[in-house]
Amino acid sequence: MNSKEIIAKLKSKANLRCVEEMVRFGINPKNTLGISIPVLWKIGKEHKKNHALAQALWKSKIHEARILACIIEDPAEVSEKQLEKWAMDFDSWDVCDQCCMRVFDKTQFAWKKAFEWPARKEEFVKRAGFVLMAVLSVHDKKAEDRQFLRFFSIIKKESTDERNFVKKAVNWALRQIGKRNKALNKKAIEKAKEILKINSKSAKWIAKNALKELEEKKFKAKAKKTLKLTV
Repeated sequence: MNSKEIIAKLKSKANLRCVEEMVRFGINPKNTLGISIPVLWKIGKEHKKNHALAQALWKSKIHEARILACIIEDPAEVSEKQLEKWAMDFDSWDVCDQCCMRVFDKTQFAWKKAFEWPARKEEFVKRAGFVLMAVLSVHDKKAEDRQFLRFFSIIKKESTDERNFVKKAVNWALRQIGKRNKALNKKAIEKAKEILKINSKSAKWIAKNALKELEEKKFKAKAKKTLKLTV
């Protein structure tokens, strides 16, 4: 199937009621069809690692087509220019997160962008930087603790951003790094307590929410390595 055929198939599965439900979770309804991720995964299995098709689907600007593009894209063929272009196209948190989890973190630019993007002004580009921190803490098995420790100063600095999709990503990054292993758990708790002292509603929420999870005994004994989308 080519991009036009796939888009026609997606449009045939449009569900406006589902779009209304998605809005409740903060998903942008613009160009959204209301198709579930499992359905997209089923279509994606037939077109794995197809760079050209992924590019065509992304250009359609259709919400589900862009998520499908993330599913079938070949990270080995993704350039830094493409990362920047796709990041600037983000208009919804779920597309942002799917890109980071399925494509961006598997490219050679993942760590670079995890350090660069948190300083950006664009809400979803900034979110992507912190999502990459969270995703790398789970997917990059070879990374050393010192690499993740470098993220903590950025997390603290940006913890005062009051935008919902940013602060929740900052929180996610802090929690996920702290669940990588016992040593990072201890450091994440220390950093959360520092953030808690900042005179900012966002910072205090990030810290309190993170501490609630990181101080649980099960994380002190053995880091939990699950990765879930966070709104």
